[in-house]
Amino acid sequence: MSRAQTDNRQTDYNQLEAIEKASLEELRSLQLQRMRKTLEHAYNNSPFYKAQFDEAGVHPRDLESLSDLAKFPFTTKSDLRDNYPFGMFATPMEDIVRIHASSGTTGKPTVVGYTQNDIDTWADVVARSIRAAGGRSKDMVHVAYGYGLFTGGLGAHYGAERLGCTVIPMSGGQTEKQVQLIKDFNPDIIMVTPSYMLNLADEMERQGLDPKQLNLRVGIFGAEPWTGSMRENLEQRLGIDALDIYGLSEVMGPGVAMECLETKDGPTIWEDHFYPEIIDPETGEVLPDGEEGELVFTSLTKEALPIIRYRTRDLTRLLPGTARTMRRMDKITGRSDDMLIIRGVNVFPTQIEEQILTVANLSPHYVLEVSREGNLDTMQVDVESQQLLNEQDSATAAKELQQRIKTMVGVSTKIKILPPEALPRSEGKAKRVIDKR
Repeated sequence: MSRAQTDNRQTDYNQLEAIEKASLEELRSLQLQRMRKTLEHAYNNSPFYKAQFDEAGVHPRDLESLSDLAKFPFTTKSDLRDNYPFGMFATPMEDIVRIHASSGTTGKPTVVGYTQNDIDTWADVVARSIRAAGGRSKDMVHVAYGYGLFTGGLGAHYGAERLGCTVIPMSGGQTEKQVQLIKDFNPDIIMVTPSYMLNLADEMERQGLDPKQLNLRVGIFGAEPWTGSMRENLEQRLGIDALDIYGLSEVMGPGVAMECLETKDGPTIWEDHFYPEIIDPETGEVLPDGEEGELVFTSLTKEALPIIRYRTRDLTRLLPGTARTMRRMDKITGRSDDMLIIRGVNVFPTQIEEQILTVANLSPHYVLEVSREGNLDTMQVDVESQQLLNEQDSATAAKELQQRIKTMVGVSTKIKILPPEALPRSEGKAKRVIDKR
């Protein structure tokens, strides 16, 4: 591609694409066309999906409307692990140009492959996402997501380059050096997990750096659930707009959905590439828009690894489009597989985080320790203070947090106030729960 062609493509990315502002009728028509093609591709080229469809007694030609997708079976993370490493692919290996994989914290990692068309699509949706966050080709983007098999770093990198931005491929870790380069290079946008952004903010303060004097104006945060209170904390400390990007490797990587700067009301799902459903996590029944349940995705344009009705385990709800025609997803309230049950009460770490951030003198660095005393489960919240507290102030903060959690979440907890820097720092996704049961 010539420099002139590259410049033209970058100029195009500074404008909304036609599908982003198309009518709902146009969008649904495109989705149905692409969904039929995807189901046929999966059935004809993936032995796994052919067996799944045949066992369920469905065929791609049974899809006459978008609602007919409910006839088709779900795909789960265990399906990808059971077909490790390449058994889910629907294209020959000679057409695969890249492989990514999950961290594999439980069991085998989930492996995903990409054709060149898949890589181009991925770069397109991440470029669209950065533009939705207010990014433009003139911007410098500091990427502090991890590079390698994790999809975050390279996904953000290729999308920022596609938009025409200058990319700083920092990756995770080396916190002091991160802050030094942010100071010296003065980027406009940072892409990182929100928990690691907190570490960077702490390090800026340690170095006596005022982040509000930097060019940094937008933080694109993803790869883990975070709350509205966390957004306020980051925006106030850093003087930026904090926006939510959503993705997962099994569906594509980052860029499945992105919060728009002009509304900041939840990530817009790029529905021309990823078709969302909300289901009851217990029954699998499809729920209407607006009701909370488990998020399910079907890819509409992927070649190497078409994914049909993938159960993300993320709990949220679908909302009408605002800044774009496409629907939004609400904040992730938790996951159906990381939910804690404490004496019969369902508890998500994000619920505890919300209460921590309402208490003066406490920082957003915390860990939940779950253990069993006799026949009863107990939970202790280890949380850092913002500065060293005397015994009385520490006891006051602990009592207030304990009461807030009891009132708002419905569980009794023990609270342990720790001094600043006492908890281990994450260089990626924060480990919020230590389950000792």
